[in-house]
Amino acid sequence: MNNFKMICVRVLSVCVGLILFLGSNAQDNKMIQIIYLSDVHYGLTKKVFRGKENVSSDEVNKAILKEINNLQKQILPSDNGVGQNQMINHIDALIVTGDLANREEKGIQSATKSWAQFEKNYIKDLHTKDRFGKITPIYLTPGNHDASNAIGYFKPLNPSRDNKSMVEIYNRMLHPHILKTTTTFDYEKDVPNYAINIGSIHLIFPSIWPDSANRIWMENDLNNVKRNTPVLIFTHVPPYGDPKLFTNPNIPATINSKNKFENLLREKYKESLVIDKYAKDSIEQNGLDIFLYKHPNIKAYFHGHENHNEFYTYKGVDGKLSLPVFRVDSPMKGSISSKDEIKCSFQLITIDENKRLLSVRECLYNAHPNEKDQNITWGVSKTISL
Repeated sequence: MNNFKMICVRVLSVCVGLILFLGSNAQDNKMIQIIYLSDVHYGLTKKVFRGKENVSSDEVNKAILKEINNLQKQILPSDNGVGQNQMINHIDALIVTGDLANREEKGIQSATKSWAQFEKNYIKDLHTKDRFGKITPIYLTPGNHDASNAIGYFKPLNPSRDNKSMVEIYNRMLHPHILKTTTTFDYEKDVPNYAINIGSIHLIFPSIWPDSANRIWMENDLNNVKRNTPVLIFTHVPPYGDPKLFTNPNIPATINSKNKFENLLREKYKESLVIDKYAKDSIEQNGLDIFLYKHPNIKAYFHGHENHNEFYTYKGVDGKLSLPVFRVDSPMKGSISSKDEIKCSFQLITIDENKRLLSVRECLYNAHPNEKDQNITWGVSKTISL
């Protein structure tokens, strides 16, 4: 009888432990965690990094990846954000929004070489796991440098065209039945717009910026998304756009040193016929604003391009919008971190699906540049409701 009681007690103990373990995992599986970075700019050198001068982008990005691979073991800070004081445990996505390769101007390596370095570091050497135990998937969008390498620029490039990073982004993100090659890829037609779901969250990746052409695709995508599903936008350029990226309105609409339009967006610039330091894109921006008004379940916008960490609110042309925006630093061109290397950062996005809360935390990966081994130091954070 005593043996029977002992067996029952042990079985009950195992069952309770299993229930607690499964309950913990179920809760953990409702926590989405995403690493976000942008503008890695392979081909550039960093003036100062960890005691060295003129450090290659390859070396800097290897250092970033080392910190990313160790991130799952770290504890989230006590900042009243989602998952505070909990171990990170899993990374469900790694997102990089463009400028994988730097533009191939004088002295800069080819996009083909830059892509090879990016692929080695961020795809082949990424060892983090998602909440289901699989290797973390990576999601990419092109930046203006990737695109200019593909179609040319108003200053000389060497080589004059190299669409390797654009081709790889397109094939890896859209998975066409017949893969594009550097010969068959057509910049005008092969636009790497796509969307994914992570749990109950819908993520949209418009190419470079959500211009009028991209918004046609986005509208069709959102027609299949429930109105109460939170939507996040990840793209290269901030919501207020960048005038020089639009298509040249001057006939024959070429890329040239006189007009200086880059023809990276399919939408033709409407404000004027010239680009100068006073150029605005209020008409084009207003088109995006109307789209955002129409889709209030778009809850946040993430971008690079301007190379520093900042959490701000996009108000729109008329000042009536209130969209949370998260700008991420660039490891090679950071407007602040290039002058002060301890400010180098990427972002960790943590989402509680049950409570519908999203926290973005600044991850300072070089806060102690003289230490060979260092953990992430937590910077600023912000939590929003979804």
